[in-house]
Amino acid sequence: MDTAIRPKRLTKGRVAAIAGCAALAGLLIWALTAPKGASYTTDADGLLTATARRGVFDDYIRLSGTVESAVSVQLPAREGGIVERIYVEEGATVSEGDIILTLSNPDLRQEILSSESQLAERENMLRDTELAMEKERLQIRRDILAARMEMQRRKRDRDRQKTLYEEKLTPREEWLKADEDYRLAAESLRLLESRERQDSLYRAVQVGNMRESLRNMQENMMLVRRRSDNLNVRAPRGGQLGRLDVELGQSITAGQQLGQINTLGGYKVQVMVDEHYIDRVATGQEGKAVRGRDTVALRVAKVYPEVDKGRFKADLSIVSALPANIRVGQNYPVDLRLGESSEALLIPRGSFFNVTGGRWIFVVAPDGKSATRREITIGRQNQRYYEVTGGLEPGERVIVGSYQEYGDAKRLEIRGG
Repeated sequence: MDTAIRPKRLTKGRVAAIAGCAALAGLLIWALTAPKGASYTTDADGLLTATARRGVFDDYIRLSGTVESAVSVQLPAREGGIVERIYVEEGATVSEGDIILTLSNPDLRQEILSSESQLAERENMLRDTELAMEKERLQIRRDILAARMEMQRRKRDRDRQKTLYEEKLTPREEWLKADEDYRLAAESLRLLESRERQDSLYRAVQVGNMRESLRNMQENMMLVRRRSDNLNVRAPRGGQLGRLDVELGQSITAGQQLGQINTLGGYKVQVMVDEHYIDRVATGQEGKAVRGRDTVALRVAKVYPEVDKGRFKADLSIVSALPANIRVGQNYPVDLRLGESSEALLIPRGSFFNVTGGRWIFVVAPDGKSATRREITIGRQNQRYYEVTGGLEPGERVIVGSYQEYGDAKRLEIRGG
């Protein structure tokens, strides 16, 4: 027997769930089929616009320059130690050889005492060796004299025995014994004389080596004493003491830079330039720096090849009269000319460049009610303007403000335009 299936009743909860699913499906279909970045609506009051116009483009860049000494000498610590006393403060004028600060180094003092002790010990050893060698030399000389006298006696005895033997007054054995004694005495003398020569050469070499070693120790002693003098940090040349960053009791390592000496009367302006301009900055280019009422003419003297964190360094020499109050460390805004002025199509600098990189821009329609995205080409730029080399015509109005909120929009609808 079949069982009747009763239809389920639609409750309010089920109706709401079905409606929600339908709405979600519709939203998903719209998101998948809607055109991407088609348009964006904005208010005219919030737009920052400008008109492209032809004008004279001054090819320069604005930089921040720092006044530096034209000739600076670093002030290194030749020896390590603890800052014991500071004689001169930063900014003071010093002469060559002036003591700027003094370090203490107990280890170096102990090394000096140890070197002095070793030197004294080596000197005593050399004297003792020379005395012993001289004593031995004198003894050999005495032995040679005794051997020579013995040989002469043996020679006389041999000659006498030979005469007696020839006259048949003594046996042959006595004459042979006297002859053998003479030859033995002569050979002993020869051996002693040979020993004297060999010992003389040996002593000369040994004494020479010891004296050379002693000279080396004396030179080492002088170097160690000079190291002790290096604990007095002196000015390598006259000038103004700058960047002295030490305190009493501070530990200093050998070779550490303690400051610098700036030569008085010679200055330069150092700038950091974005690597974008690395091919456009060269020696001989002119610029100017303005500080208050002072305008200083500058010329690029040196361009450093190293790029650090997206910037490279350049030195600009001052080619005009120096300002009366110029000081090392002052900051000057510098306008550096990169090329000659020329006529070009210009638009003001704006934050749109941060998003587009100068590759495109929104161009406002003549009626002011919309703006469309257009590809452009930007060439040079200075502190105030971009040079537009393609994509725009004189008189066209463009949006130069921020594009952050527009997303991928290709067109802007402008309310109140």
